[in-house]
Amino acid sequence: MEDVRLRFAPSPTGPLHIGGARSALFNFLLARKLGGKLILRIEDTDRERSSRESEVNIYESLKWLGIDWDEGPDMPGEYGPYRQTERLEIYQKYIDSLIEKGHAYYCYCSEEEIEEQRKEFSAKGELPRYNGTCRNLTEEKRNQFIKEGRKPVVRFKVPENQMVTIDDMVRGTVNFETNGIGDYVIVKSDGIPTYNFAVVVDDYTMKISHIVRAEEHLSNTPRQILVYNALGFETPKFAHVSLILGSDRTKMSKRHGATSVVQYMEKGYLPEAVVNFLALLGWSPGGEEEIFTVEEIIERFSLDHVSKRPAVFDMDKLDWINGTYIRKTDLDKLTKLTIPFLQRSGYLEENVDEANYTWVKNIVACVQEKIHSLNEIPEYMELFVGKEVTFESDEVKDILKEEQVPELIEAFKAKINDMEELEASEIKKALKAIAKETGIKGKKLFMPLRVAVTGRTHGPEIDMLITVLGKELLAERLDFTLNA
Repeated sequence: MEDVRLRFAPSPTGPLHIGGARSALFNFLLARKLGGKLILRIEDTDRERSSRESEVNIYESLKWLGIDWDEGPDMPGEYGPYRQTERLEIYQKYIDSLIEKGHAYYCYCSEEEIEEQRKEFSAKGELPRYNGTCRNLTEEKRNQFIKEGRKPVVRFKVPENQMVTIDDMVRGTVNFETNGIGDYVIVKSDGIPTYNFAVVVDDYTMKISHIVRAEEHLSNTPRQILVYNALGFETPKFAHVSLILGSDRTKMSKRHGATSVVQYMEKGYLPEAVVNFLALLGWSPGGEEEIFTVEEIIERFSLDHVSKRPAVFDMDKLDWINGTYIRKTDLDKLTKLTIPFLQRSGYLEENVDEANYTWVKNIVACVQEKIHSLNEIPEYMELFVGKEVTFESDEVKDILKEEQVPELIEAFKAKINDMEELEASEIKKALKAIAKETGIKGKKLFMPLRVAVTGRTHGPEIDMLITVLGKELLAERLDFTLNA
């Protein structure tokens, strides 16, 4: 069997997009499933928009997701360099070969001339493309353009009246007619190769066996296959996975919410939950189960089960998956993950001592069953701090006017005062005893107590919440609400 080598090749022009993360994940899953390698290549030929800051963001986002790679800028192998701007000498050899063999040529047409050609094709109802003006320039004409100071591009000479066939591992057989393509630029006037040329040389020289990428690249594939053929390269296996759509079934964009991995990190989503969710965007494991570890996903993953249909990014489903993972997460681990969110919101100082850690851990235990993301925890913090209670509405405050409330509160305060330490199990016993002694039961007992302590009708289990508050703060709150 051939060596299996896949690659993820992002452009460092901004934070890693969630769609790019899904492409990286699918490549990672297939590489690990087939016992192959994953190569990280940085396509930074867009010099104006590319930055090392974005490159670092890509590394950090992938590592946060748990997607590792075997070769890349930070892990050199025998097929580097792994940044396109460091591979210009490699490209030049193949550019010279294409020109020498007549598969490419210098084009001196100006932007204005190109635009005029496009308009002419559009007017005839045809796809806008280059008309081949410089395909067969005379030496005299070429010298004239050079004297005028025109800087040429290099165009690939597209063969006429041919069919380019792609055997796609997801979409099946896809055909493109070469007559609709037109001679396209493979080297810009500044000497920098374009995507459709550089990617072919990179994938060939890095011995990439499988190319798994988004559907939007499908239209580029015939151009790339033509370059493969002209250079005498064997083509890799292609798989184009469906686009990710927003809930309104339009292409995922900022109006649908967060679009970058770092935004989900900052919103308190767990990496394993995001990976689980992304894996299900366009891939089906079969059956009803939807919660999987990475190891389970790798074991089940197959391009045979990747859908041709667009995947819809369902935030409700992501929240459900993330909430499921939060409830499964070890309490100490979840506490450590929560601390930065409380620091950013001002509830914790930078240095967290043992007492503060225990306090946060108890709060996390209270809300672990309630939240869908870690950034929801600061929203619960007013339940656990402050002597005064803020009532969520006048109707809620009116619950404290019910006739049984004074007796209930006094009985509750007495039970609490008798306890040396507040423990959830002891508080439950105390509430049962109050019900037995006073005859106040069910909603008439629990709802006024919850309102008196929190100002709300819903929230964490009352026994757990009280243990976090402590005897002193609890007494102060009860006094406040009775006099409110």
